Amino acid sequence: MIKKILISQPQPASDKSPYYDLAKEHGIEMVFRPFFKVEGISSKEFRQQKVSLLDHTAVVFTSRHAIDNFFTLAKELRVTIPEDMKYFCLIETIALYIQKYVQYRKRKVFFGTTGKIDGLLPQMLKHKGEKFLVPLSSVHNDDIKSMLDSKGLKHSECVMYRTVSNDFSEAEKKSFDYDMLVFFSPTGVKALKKNFPDFKQGDIKIAAFGPATAKEVEAQGMRIDLMAPSQEHPSMTAALKDYLEKKQINNDKEAASYG
Repeated sequence: MIKKILISQPQPASDKSPYYDLAKEHGIEMVFRPFFKVEGISSKEFRQQKVSLLDHTAVVFTSRHAIDNFFTLAKELRVTIPEDMKYFCLIETIALYIQKYVQYRKRKVFFGTTGKIDGLLPQMLKHKGEKFLVPLSSVHNDDIKSMLDSKGLKHSECVMYRTVSNDFSEAEKKSFDYDMLVFFSPTGVKALKKNFPDFKQGDIKIAAFGPATAKEVEAQGMRIDLMAPSQEHPSMTAALKDYLEKKQINNDKEAASYG
């Protein structure tokens, strides 16, 4: 029986989250507990990269973390971001987040449709004369750099934040009694093993979102019980709903056979 699920993400901001619907429908306790957190680098570390914010006329934001750390660093460096700076964001939700720091104007904020850099490229190519700055995490690949190079765009990449393990307290370790763990990144899986080096999976179910996460689960010698996304279930909540419903049907059949 699955009665308590750990979701390795921050608690949803809205009480209309499908996770809460699932919890209510199946009488399950959902606990939201990120396994890692994002930290901004210091202004001293940033200076060592020899990148000047004001040498650029546009910024490419791949996440909200990138936005937060860009404006935090600008403040620490006492750099005033020009009014005519342009912002290119992977998706609209990231673009809207910019309002936290600057007035949102459509003529200087652009966004893609796919959530990937290739979906943003058409917008960037319309502004080929800009010099783009791409703030990144300390853990990244060269996919964005390669794509911008292939299109002849002027750009610089820089590290502005890092991902670190969000360590469990002793009290949390003692009360670690979940029937299912849900992971969304390889970093989260590694953080589990860091906090619980003697972790034994046993009957605990593990759900993994994305092929990289699944690969890390297997690399750590653990069993995957649920994978998402799939053609049938594009989100983790959809996959969980299907999994829990099938579990319920099996439990009912077992109960009937004993009856």
